[in-house]
Amino acid sequence: MNRINLIKPDDWHLHLRSGQIMKSVVGMSAAQMGRAIIMPNLTPPIKSARQAQAYCKEILKSLPTTSSFKPLMALYLTDNTTSKDIAEAVTTPEVYAAKLYPAGSTTNSDNGVTNIANIYSALEAMQKEGVPLLVHGEVTDPEVDVFDRESVFIEKILDRVVKDFPDLKIVLEHITTKDAVDYVIDCKNNLAATITPHHLLANRNHMLVGGIKPHYYCLPVLKRQNPDQKALLKAATSGNPKFFLGTDSAPHDREKKESACGCAGIFSAHAAIELYAEAFDGEGAIERLEGFASIFGPDFYGLPHNQEKITLEKSPWRVPDHYELAGSKLTPFFAGFELSWRLIS
Repeated sequence: MNRINLIKPDDWHLHLRSGQIMKSVVGMSAAQMGRAIIMPNLTPPIKSARQAQAYCKEILKSLPTTSSFKPLMALYLTDNTTSKDIAEAVTTPEVYAAKLYPAGSTTNSDNGVTNIANIYSALEAMQKEGVPLLVHGEVTDPEVDVFDRESVFIEKILDRVVKDFPDLKIVLEHITTKDAVDYVIDCKNNLAATITPHHLLANRNHMLVGGIKPHYYCLPVLKRQNPDQKALLKAATSGNPKFFLGTDSAPHDREKKESACGCAGIFSAHAAIELYAEAFDGEGAIERLEGFASIFGPDFYGLPHNQEKITLEKSPWRVPDHYELAGSKLTPFFAGFELSWRLIS
């Protein structure tokens, strides 16, 4: 198969930042995706419906004039988020979800939740109103090894939330382990998961063998090829509607990535659907890409499928070494490497 047509996909986990950085990258996502859930971990974070509306307007103003891309906003949960905040979000058409960052778990998460019990009233309101909970699933206990933080989070926190709020829609974002895959499969249908292109195409050897490669550093960190990466590939290409596309694409200045304390985040929006096509084709499952990329996510969120179509062609091309980013440079995922699939329309 050398050419495929797909319903235009959606990105259910996207970082755009703001200001000039956002203007540098938003067009890349808009060219490939119909919609995207926009992460709220700005500085300051998007904690209210009013802030979400303002951020949505900023994104729309930065889009190419002919773009039909639709940003779907999410609130940033804190220890002080109330049921009233959730009620305001429900009546705000721009807001589609709320995001749980355990405090200190990743970039701009210092304002996140310090104890899951602190947001139980908000979770109760979300369950009642049908607002999905999006989860960065890692504990921040310094005694827990960084490679185990997702599995411990599932055991000690997520499982408790799932049991205490059986009707709450939950998306465990950017899963990285076989433990996460198994847990999602075994849970009821109100729990789903997104999988990134970098966790499908890379493992911790890419980041560490032959020297530390900071542009492969992300959180949750890349795991082992076996069993973790193999489990993710199997889940993504299985046709199970609990797993769908979420890039977690995150733009960072190259100098900040290549510093003594490099920041976490991988940028993949430049070639998101091509990267997923690479992973699916490698597993001999290219015919299942449309479900993962374009159908299962909207179905979980209760939204219609996009009406537009896109076309991918098997036509090798080289990923640029960098892109411009607000006067600086951005190193994309797979920089300098050749991809087999290209978006042609």
